Amino acid sequence: MKTAVNDLVRTDVAELSRRLAFGEVSSVEVTQAYLDRIAAEDLEVAAYLHVDAEAALKQAAEVDAARAAGTELGPLAGVPVALKDVVVTEGVPTTSGSKILEGWLPPYDATVAARLKAAGTVLLGKTNMDEFAMGSSTENSAYGATKNPWDAERVPGGSSGGSSAAVAGFLAPWAIGTDTGGSIRQPAAVTGLVGHKPTYGSVSRYGLIAFSSSLDQAGPMARTVLDAALLHEAIGGHDPRDSTSIDAPLPPLAECARRGAEGDLAGLRVGVVRELGGEGHRDGYEPGVLARFAEGVEQLRALGAEIREVSCPAFDLGLAAYYLIAPSEASSNLARFDGVRYGLRVGDDGTRDLDTVMALTREAGFGAEVKRRIILGTYALSSGYYEAYYGQAQKVRTLIGRDFSNAFEGCDVLVSPTSPTVAWPLGARVDDPLAMYAADLCTLPASLAGLPAISVPCGLVDGLPVGFQVMAPALADDRCYRVAAALEAAQDAARGHRLLDELADRRNVS
Repeated sequence: MKTAVNDLVRTDVAELSRRLAFGEVSSVEVTQAYLDRIAAEDLEVAAYLHVDAEAALKQAAEVDAARAAGTELGPLAGVPVALKDVVVTEGVPTTSGSKILEGWLPPYDATVAARLKAAGTVLLGKTNMDEFAMGSSTENSAYGATKNPWDAERVPGGSSGGSSAAVAGFLAPWAIGTDTGGSIRQPAAVTGLVGHKPTYGSVSRYGLIAFSSSLDQAGPMARTVLDAALLHEAIGGHDPRDSTSIDAPLPPLAECARRGAEGDLAGLRVGVVRELGGEGHRDGYEPGVLARFAEGVEQLRALGAEIREVSCPAFDLGLAAYYLIAPSEASSNLARFDGVRYGLRVGDDGTRDLDTVMALTREAGFGAEVKRRIILGTYALSSGYYEAYYGQAQKVRTLIGRDFSNAFEGCDVLVSPTSPTVAWPLGARVDDPLAMYAADLCTLPASLAGLPAISVPCGLVDGLPVGFQVMAPALADDRCYRVAAALEAAQDAARGHRLLDELADRRNVS
């Protein structure tokens, strides 16, 4: 039975979907295989905050019954999925990694969750995360840190570290993360996954617990580029309940991933961004990361791509701009957590006024990083400082967008490392916020400009994964998938196996 279970949890979703459709395996069998692995391994990894095995098996049985009755089902029906705990899910505990929402059972589904239900996927559980998505290591969760499956003494990235650890640790076939400044791509990079941040507005934000409303985006985290594209297609598209949703169809993402895997990039113009690890911009970048990235660039050249260097000077200001804009929006969004309507309520003994109850609730319910960012944002928005801080940051955001526009006049995609370093040891940056924030140096520009970007594995440094980032113009997510799939295929061919096969063997998933 162990061999059969491990075979299922190592199977890519594209193949798993085929096997389910042809009756070679049932959804109950697949779901049980993952639940068994969660029960055996998640005590160490701590990827999940909530797992309801009974509900998951019930969903799986319903899909199997519908298939047996001849009901026409979608291609993803019966495939298990994990959701980052920032995605509101009806009747399922949703905390956003915070004590202030402990025990809350939402009365509705986020659009992302609703679309996955409509596709027939089976919810395995909700994954751990940095509180309110504020962090790069998943150490800011109120429920404890998640471990990196490659090395349990290292971080899995953040804020979607629970999702990245679940997929990399073979505790879920794929997962939903959210990306505000890199929170899909950076954890994907340090755990050896594919992670895509969609074009802002192309995946609905309805029902995502808001951190920074002009930046937040849900997206896929998967073991292959094709799997990521399939999951993206399931959750993407216009949603009238989201005022920022783009009323335009998604491009054929899975088709582009399949075409990219054929390895022909002839004529594609690839820009290597000087400010993201190029000459004169290498402080904080590990030499091994830059070496793996350079090898990836040469692989794209060998596939026919035209490689050129581009300069985007405003990218150097991205970190400072982001940490004014995002905290400012957070200070507004998190004001709704007041201990009155839902969630935690502290100090209401009948003797205190409402303001005191709110203050006590927030003091007990919010963690240190959330409080830090609320204070930063409130200060940046305050009278007398608004233009000097928030206003200037928005001007930098405009300059970053212009740099992208100029670069895309001569390039089809831009590339960079995803993260300047591999996964660092747990606790190493907890007391150094600036070092923690620097993990997002490469991912912030695309977030600020609202552009699509994907991270794909490009090798190992000292046994730890490195990510390669591909950025494209707005609504050109298909380019990201095409280039990423081509690089993935070249990498797999060069090493003779997939990167995660090494982790699977190390963790005895064989």
